[in-house]
Amino acid sequence: MKKSIILFSMIALMSVSLQAQKYFTRTGTLTFFSETPAENIEATNNQTTSFLDISTGDMVFAVLMKGFQFEKALMQEHFNEKYVESDKFPKAQFKGKITNLDEIDFSKDGKYTAKVKGQLTIHGVTQEVMTEGTIEVKDGLILANAEFPLAVADYDIKIPKLVEDNIAKELKVTAVMKYEEYKK
Repeated sequence: MKKSIILFSMIALMSVSLQAQKYFTRTGTLTFFSETPAENIEATNNQTTSFLDISTGDMVFAVLMKGFQFEKALMQEHFNEKYVESDKFPKAQFKGKITNLDEIDFSKDGKYTAKVKGQLTIHGVTQEVMTEGTIEVKDGLILANAEFPLAVADYDIKIPKLVEDNIAKELKVTAVMKYEEYKK
């Protein structure tokens, strides 16, 4: 009986410990920016869902394409209907890993450089991406930031000839996540 209680206690402690290894947000921000001589295009999505497992470095992001908000309604309509075809390809996702996990101390407040590698899927096309970002551990929260270029042609996004000079061939994407401990 005594062994059963000890074993049960150890399993309970391990499950609490494992649960504390996972962090989550539903309010992450993804922004993309395109600069051209004709006009700048910027869109923001504040409904990015992301999980981060600090024990393995695994990270997952998912974002609904129709959640990107533009300054001009016509830009938003063209983005969803003509470029990323949001009805056909409703979400983008990233599945990857922090590759230098041993250099990040999630138990200690501070800023750390994170190297991330994984598969980014947009418009039904998956490409391997690598980038560097910052992870800040502060008061039990994890703040993650990254910025990387994205070539629209890599994801089979077609730009009509009529407007191809008005849209940059490469966008600047910025990700900002504020993770909290995941509780079931």
